[in-house]
Amino acid sequence: MSLSANAITFAAFLILLLLPKSYSSKTIESNSSLPQVDVDLLEFPLNLEYLEAEFFLYGGYGYGLDKIAPNLTKGGPTPIGAKRGQMDKFTRDVIKQFALQEVGHLRAIQSTVKGFPRPLLNLSAESFAKVVDSAFEKPLVPSFDPYRSGVNFLLASYLIPYVGLTGYVGASPKLQDPKSKRLVAGLLGVESGQDAIIRALLYEHAHKKVKPYGITVAEFTNRFSQLRNKLGNAGVKDEGLVVVESEGAEGSITGNVLVGDKFSVAFDRTPEEILRIVYGSGDEHKPGGFYPKGADGHIAKSHLPKA
Repeated sequence: MSLSANAITFAAFLILLLLPKSYSSKTIESNSSLPQVDVDLLEFPLNLEYLEAEFFLYGGYGYGLDKIAPNLTKGGPTPIGAKRGQMDKFTRDVIKQFALQEVGHLRAIQSTVKGFPRPLLNLSAESFAKVVDSAFEKPLVPSFDPYRSGVNFLLASYLIPYVGLTGYVGASPKLQDPKSKRLVAGLLGVESGQDAIIRALLYEHAHKKVKPYGITVAEFTNRFSQLRNKLGNAGVKDEGLVVVESEGAEGSITGNVLVGDKFSVAFDRTPEEILRIVYGSGDEHKPGGFYPKGADGHIAKSHLPKA
């Protein structure tokens, strides 16, 4: 006995009602797309994740994404000047772990949003030397080389994850979709851990002088933080390893192994502040520094001169 058209229609309607919610076309569509604001805010940190991944990979292993995970580069250019750093066994082990964690971060973001090819990165010793000279407002002699020693590499590393974690703190309240919020929370957790480890390793030697400069580790970090505050042009959002007592936790201590505001809560930064810092120009419209041709993604490109 054949079913009438009305019966078939009614049966189909019942099946749709009984199907799990996840099978509905509307739900599938919403799960496969994110609000544009989320896409932009998730794509922007790829710029920093590429930078961190390549610096740590080359420093620890002597090679980068082109060998470890070439698909993640999406055909972007090989970094300039990156190389294997000279460092002790313990420091190398830590840096290798950081490197592989950053590869995971790239995978996580690229599995959520389309992303973009690896931008051109200048990771040469000369690029870092310019940052250090700017921090001290004079050329250091000999020029600072992050690949020369373990302490130099850790000092150079001090420049990187913290900028990214403040960006994640800044992005968090602007995100709309729960998946985006969960991803950023997870990324922030690991980035914060990396920064804490770098600061702790340096803090152990805070009052030792970095050869051959005769400048303490603490002074290097203080200068780097002051430079980032200056370039970011948004007030104090950065502090070195040793501060005046009134600026320490609860205004009661000079040690500053973790940085935070007066409530010991992490500082936030906007994408524009981050661009000012990583470009080294203090201007989100003027590429340079680690990004000779500028960063990528909608947010970064919106500040670059139109071709």
